[in-house]
Amino acid sequence: MHKPVIGLALGSGAARGWSHIGVIEVLEAAGIRPDVVAGCSVGAFVGAAYAAGKLEDLRNWAEAFSWRRVVGKFDLSFSGGLISTGFVNHFFREFGVGGNIEDFGSRFAAVATDYGTGLEEWFETGPVDRAVRASLALPGILAPVRIGNRWFVDGGLVNPVPVSVCRALGADFVIAVNLNGELVGRRRAQSARAGGQAGSDMIDKALSGLPSAWRPVVAETLGRHFGTGEKVPGYFDILTNSINIMQDRITRSRLAGEPPHALLVPRLGGMGFLDFENAARAIGEGRRTAEFALPEIRRMLDAFG
Repeated sequence: MHKPVIGLALGSGAARGWSHIGVIEVLEAAGIRPDVVAGCSVGAFVGAAYAAGKLEDLRNWAEAFSWRRVVGKFDLSFSGGLISTGFVNHFFREFGVGGNIEDFGSRFAAVATDYGTGLEEWFETGPVDRAVRASLALPGILAPVRIGNRWFVDGGLVNPVPVSVCRALGADFVIAVNLNGELVGRRRAQSARAGGQAGSDMIDKALSGLPSAWRPVVAETLGRHFGTGEKVPGYFDILTNSINIMQDRITRSRLAGEPPHALLVPRLGGMGFLDFENAARAIGEGRRTAEFALPEIRRMLDAFG
């Protein structure tokens, strides 16, 4: 019986991605240390920090997250997206993630989508911040990333939970985290009750970080273009729920053909797409999900070989 090469596939899911931190903490405490990590979108963000040995720093940073503190680091860009992905560089510098992927102690890959061909791209080498920026470039919100003569967008368009990447990088046993399993249907009912409040809340949080003299003009502009009414879903509601539907369907299809050995699905259906300030809840749910699955993961690992 040989020790299996363990892979960890961290899925896309915006603010729900903080739950990856809780999952990893439980696995580490149980002595289950992945040899291969593959991440998509926010999964690439968390996975890169973990592979660089900075998970605790990321947790501290996430739990202290506030829109007021970080909005000044966003570069507004209406060319391909509302915000440039350059903010990733600022955030990685804050908790010491940098250098090239190949210098990490374990194998890591970030999944992105080639905008020109529609094919998935695995970044296994090169600057980690560039790879994560490409993986995070969510259409309509974050601007695409140019690398060489190619443009890249969010990897969730093609492989939201990159089990296949873990296997290609040598994993024998794959643990996957799917953040989108409880969203479709539940989110629709919540949006109907909230009257599009999610988009308005995000705008309010962003405005709180701006100088007071700017807020009326920016609020009027955003409200005109992205505001919500009681009956008609707002811009952010339409965009984020459409992305949820798309990624849910793609995830179901990919996992049916490429099932992991252990699939973890944190119950975060009530957490907003951009609710990054609620890190404690997401991390706690990640821990709960991993602790529940841990006995079965141990059993399968013990029987492996």
